[in-house]
Amino acid sequence: MTRLRGGMVTAVAMLVAVTGCTAEQTKGSAGPEETGGGGAALSAVGSLTVKGRAPKTGYSRDRFGTAWADTDSNSCDTRDDILKRDLKNVRFTGGHCKVTYGLLDPDPYSGKEITYRRGRSQVDIDHIVALSDAWQKGAKYWDAAKRIALANDPLNLLAVDASTNRGKGDGDAATWLPPDKGHRCEYVAAQVAVKKKYGLWVTAAERSAMKKVLAGCPDQKLPTGGNPTRAPERFRAR
Repeated sequence: MTRLRGGMVTAVAMLVAVTGCTAEQTKGSAGPEETGGGGAALSAVGSLTVKGRAPKTGYSRDRFGTAWADTDSNSCDTRDDILKRDLKNVRFTGGHCKVTYGLLDPDPYSGKEITYRRGRSQVDIDHIVALSDAWQKGAKYWDAAKRIALANDPLNLLAVDASTNRGKGDGDAATWLPPDKGHRCEYVAAQVAVKKKYGLWVTAAERSAMKKVLAGCPDQKLPTGGNPTRAPERFRAR
């Protein structure tokens, strides 16, 4: 079983395409989500606006609100929601929110099995579309409610190997892809889905890279689901 989960992405039942890429039924923090409702990911690339990357001026993580805000109001923070969704053999402390142990098997970026223990940095929750990348491709012009929604949307979040993720930075599909080639179709499809959902643009090089990956798996479905594109008004960002 392979898995790139969450809106793109979760421990799931899958269809294995002849290309080796997968289409999956996923379960985000807000409940079951189905991938495939958006049609073929390759076709969706053509619907994305192509523009140059804007300056990074003014970007900070704070512009996207407090990290891991409980925007879906389920009383668990977003990080724990994604850990619960993406890890196996999950253990909790103090209820059913605080994840203290689990297995990332396999890690969708490296293909390795990673053991998660709370307080250690072996597992990151990655923004599939990095927040800095989003800032430079449209999010700079949004209000806080939309930026907070993007930062906490299960469609844009994935539990991954920390060491591999640190090499990604704010790279887009033109500059970084998962080392495990078997997960690239799902990863790129998820980026397309997030950018389409939020109206973020892509650079010409990024679009070419997306098309190159997805041409190898033309039946790869576009993930759908996740949270609304505006966070509740009680959340604030700088």
